[in-house]
Amino acid sequence: MTTEQTPYRVLIGKPGLDGHDRGAKFIARALRDQGFEVIYTGIRRTAAEIAATAIQEDVDVVGLSSLSGAHLRLFPEVVSELEARGGADIPVLGGGVIPDEDIATLLENGLTGIFTPGTPADTIISSFIEASQRHRDHDSSNK
Repeated sequence: MTTEQTPYRVLIGKPGLDGHDRGAKFIARALRDQGFEVIYTGIRRTAAEIAATAIQEDVDVVGLSSLSGAHLRLFPEVVSELEARGGADIPVLGGGVIPDEDIATLLENGLTGIFTPGTPADTIISSFIEASQRHRDHDSSNK
C-alpha cells in the first residue's frame, strides 16, 4: 500500500531471545507484496536496537512478534524506547502467541493493536495501512 508520494515504511522486529521468526517473515513478505517498504531487524534484538532502527529508518509503524511469552515486558519496552528517542508518535503493533488476558494490558501500555494466531493476514495488513496513514496524517499536521 502506498500513498501518492511514497510507500509506507514499516519495521518488523523480534525483541528478546525468541528465535522463531516464521510469522514475522510471513507478515514482512505480505506487507512487501502490498507495496510497503519493510525493514526486518532479524531475531534476538533488544528494545533499544529496534527503537533506534525505527527512528533511523523513519518508519510509519513498528510491528513486533513474540512467541516466547515475554511480550508483557518486551513490547512495552520497545514503546518506551521509542518515546525516549522522540518516536512516541510511531504506532506499535504486536503479534504472536499472546493470551487473551494480556491484550488489554498491552494496549494500555502503548500498543496500537495485537494479533494472535489465526488472525487473517488481510486484517493485519489493513491494520498496518490504517496505522501508517494515521502516522502520516499526524506528521503532516505537525509540520
